[in-house]
Amino acid sequence: MSLAQAKVESKEPLAAAEAVWTRLVCTHYRDPNGQRRTWESAERTTRPARSAVDGVNIIAILRMAQGPHILLQKQFRPPIAKICVEMPAGLIDDDESPEECALRELREETGYVGTVAAEEEEGRSGSAVSAVMFNDPGFCNTNLHLVHVVIDMTRPENQHPIPSLEENEFIDVFAVPLKDLYAECRRLEQDGYAIDARVGTLAEGLQIAQRWKL
Repeated sequence: MSLAQAKVESKEPLAAAEAVWTRLVCTHYRDPNGQRRTWESAERTTRPARSAVDGVNIIAILRMAQGPHILLQKQFRPPIAKICVEMPAGLIDDDESPEECALRELREETGYVGTVAAEEEEGRSGSAVSAVMFNDPGFCNTNLHLVHVVIDMTRPENQHPIPSLEENEFIDVFAVPLKDLYAECRRLEQDGYAIDARVGTLAEGLQIAQRWKL
């Protein structure tokens, strides 16, 4: 299997009745001046009724002798017709916590077995689960939690991880030294890969922290 073999063959408008995962909506609202306006946007149709979020993205850190590495993956994404560099991620199931979803998706997509990071590992004011984050609030209502997970590379099950992918999932897993994430993102972009916004934002944050010695 080579992700490079994937390609978009055609594209056409999708009738609302045929859509499975999303829908278009028109929202009627008043602006700060009291004027009535409308806003076109998209919504996911899969969010569980008792969940505040659609899913999770996983900041999975491999504990390695040569320093912490972040686990990333490559997937072909038809909407942009490119292979995208992403964090492991997935939609949350009914009655599933963000932490449970993160560990399940990590194992399914990468084969690795992780543990949710303890708060003392994240810093005094840190948390293993982020605030609710909205992906593109001017376009859609999709949201998520970032969940921090640690992967112990001394565990036997993490020596030769085997993912459990669905029939329509094609994922290449790789790891990058955390200190090199910014440079690696720039290199991958030059090589033609798309960089997922969450990966790019994390890389920019690390770069800012280094630049300003935070």
